[in-house]
Amino acid sequence: MLAVCIREVQKTLAQSSKRLIESKLATFGLGEADGFKVFRDVIETPGDGLIGFQGMQDHTAESIKSLEGYRRAWVEEAQGLSQRSLTLLRPTIRAAGSEIWASWNPTRKNDPIDVLLRGAAPPTGSVVLRANWSDNPWFPAELEQERQDDMRDRPDSYEHIWDGDYVKVTEGAYFAAQLTDAKIKGRIGNVSADPLMTLRAIWDIGGTGAKADACSIWICQFIGREIRVLDHYTAQGQPLAAHVNWLRENGYGKALCILPHDGASNDKVYDVSYESALRDAGFEVTVVPNQGKGAAMQRVEAARRLFPSIWFNEKTTEAGREALGAYHEKKDEIRGIGLGPNHDWSSHDADSFGLMCVVYEEPQQARERRRPRHTGGGSAWMTG
Repeated sequence: MLAVCIREVQKTLAQSSKRLIESKLATFGLGEADGFKVFRDVIETPGDGLIGFQGMQDHTAESIKSLEGYRRAWVEEAQGLSQRSLTLLRPTIRAAGSEIWASWNPTRKNDPIDVLLRGAAPPTGSVVLRANWSDNPWFPAELEQERQDDMRDRPDSYEHIWDGDYVKVTEGAYFAAQLTDAKIKGRIGNVSADPLMTLRAIWDIGGTGAKADACSIWICQFIGREIRVLDHYTAQGQPLAAHVNWLRENGYGKALCILPHDGASNDKVYDVSYESALRDAGFEVTVVPNQGKGAAMQRVEAARRLFPSIWFNEKTTEAGREALGAYHEKKDEIRGIGLGPNHDWSSHDADSFGLMCVVYEEPQQARERRRPRHTGGGSAWMTG
């Protein structure tokens, strides 16, 4: 049998499962006399069989043809497999009796492997098995102690590490502690809109004009010293009309739209800005001035300060909170210094969330400065 062990990225064989397979051969006493020969790049198996090790990221539509005739493809750490790689692999492993095996610890609901095998319509004939530490009859005492320590010391990541749940908070993320605190203190639950208060739609757009490459919207209300986060929306590669339709279909057709500074910029192709297009669609619009250098960290710090006053509607903000839990510092591993927020899939949602906090905080601070303060004697009052 021809078999291949696959990872999304495999720069060296040290990143593959080759050493693990070699150790298992040694454990069971299987060697050349049994038809197993270990070479630098491959392992030969009885009957002219072969186990190879490859990274899918390096394959093209042409090079993937080298795997035709293989009857087993084991995708290791399959949560990292891209949609492109999955699309290349599936029609290639098609010999009679062939199978694709995938093993992974889930990370996100929309990871391609999760969508394929745990989504609404898994492939006909597929088998999905959830296997956990609790299913292991040989689970060692050392790991049991480590599990209990993690339950005590790392409650925010325990369910992902040990129970196969999706990642809710990335260790070292900007808002890891704040999200955990919000969950513990009950600020994530059923949050309703106040019909008498202004609905705000806080935007981030990954580009300019009518067709930016990414869009994030948080729906919120500012009620006294509270920020009530009611809903969340994110889209990739969709036109402005799709975002407007979502607002209207979900009852936010009269929301005040608050845009970052680039919302006023005209797209080079469409010659229209988000600001003007939303006004033409009947929305009231405010554009926040450019915060200048360090704007991303200003938003992070504003969000951290205000987190104790933020309440989330649990069902409609799950994807947004997942992005907040993943938003983290980009590190220079050589110099050991931070390079500011990492611009990845989570950054647009985090930017619009941070903008919401900036928009709330600045007027609130101004009101605090204007609020009369009693001096403690007679009827004298003063303003600060």
